[in-house]
Amino acid sequence: MSNRTPAAGQTLAAARPARRGRPGNDVESVLAAAVRLFNDGGYDYTSMVDIAESLRITKSSLYHHVSSKEQLLQMAMDRALDGLFEALSAADRAAGHATALQRLECLVRSSVLVLADRMEFVTLLLRVRGNTAVEQQALRRRREFDARVTALVKQAQAEGGVRPDVDAATAARLLFGMVNSLTEWYRPRRGGATHLADTVTALAFDGLRQR
Repeated sequence: MSNRTPAAGQTLAAARPARRGRPGNDVESVLAAAVRLFNDGGYDYTSMVDIAESLRITKSSLYHHVSSKEQLLQMAMDRALDGLFEALSAADRAAGHATALQRLECLVRSSVLVLADRMEFVTLLLRVRGNTAVEQQALRRRREFDARVTALVKQAQAEGGVRPDVDAATAARLLFGMVNSLTEWYRPRRGGATHLADTVTALAFDGLRQR
């Protein structure tokens, strides 16, 4: 998946193939530990030593898995953003047989499922402020995603599926503001994400009013 240009897609993780991990740990466990620490204490205040200690391995063992803290941040950003762009691609593939409004509903629902599945990665993505090159790239991809959602809202307006008197960019931001707010309170549980996605989609497109 990815709708990125080759330049945008050239990540540190891709540039340096993942190394084979030592017994008892692998790249996924290292990434999971790093993201937890980034979310808890902040990326800037987390060191490779902190990550190694949380895994009860030495710093040199940590470098056997990854080359830098920046690589871990890049991997985390890609995990969150790739999921969102996969949801967007799925909505785009339905263009031949679904209205823009139906595709927008599909996108919102799929995005809730992505967030529930990749909660810690999306939480970290929402906290970046562009302080590093990796964060700046992540923000560029977020802006690309927002622009494409806005375009989908405009298409739905042109087709008569969305009221024409609302600003498309504002509507897109509010829709995903609702989705993103789930990181503040939702705690994943078995079977809960599907019901949550249905609820968010119903509220976003049908509202609370009894009809």
